Amino acid sequence: MAGRADREPAVMRDGGGTDGAGSRRPPRLIFLTLTAERRLRRWIGRRGEDRGLSAPAAGVLLYLATRPGASTGEVAEAVDASPAGLSGLLARLEKAGLLTRAPDPADRRTIRVNLTADGKAALGVVQSALGELNGKIADGFSAQELAVVARWLRHVAEVLD
Repeated sequence: MAGRADREPAVMRDGGGTDGAGSRRPPRLIFLTLTAERRLRRWIGRRGEDRGLSAPAAGVLLYLATRPGASTGEVAEAVDASPAGLSGLLARLEKAGLLTRAPDPADRRTIRVNLTADGKAALGVVQSALGELNGKIADGFSAQELAVVARWLRHVAEVLD
């Protein structure tokens, strides 16, 4: 006996299909986006678990690599984290020896964040893993298709900001 997947057209498995009246139903973009986001986070987490690196931690390392001495507020905005959530994440990364936090000499209320040597080494692992991941998720798509996906994701981020 054929399974459910064999009875459904491919477009149904892809989140779209037809409704009861035979009208075309668009892909369920929210569902697909959230599913992809969860799977991306899990994949990144598994690749970084030996160093205690989650997807948000990887984001912090990547941001600090290009903006050493960023304030905690700048880091929070860049990784789309709440100040409280970021504070806990930075504390864990600092305890792991991957970054340092220090008051800004010009304004002691501002905390500046920098990668340590171990943080830079962990960054290399993150960059390698993300290079592999980008290859996996882009495989089979043309540059034009990927440009449309990127444009749509930027659009979603902008309209919901």
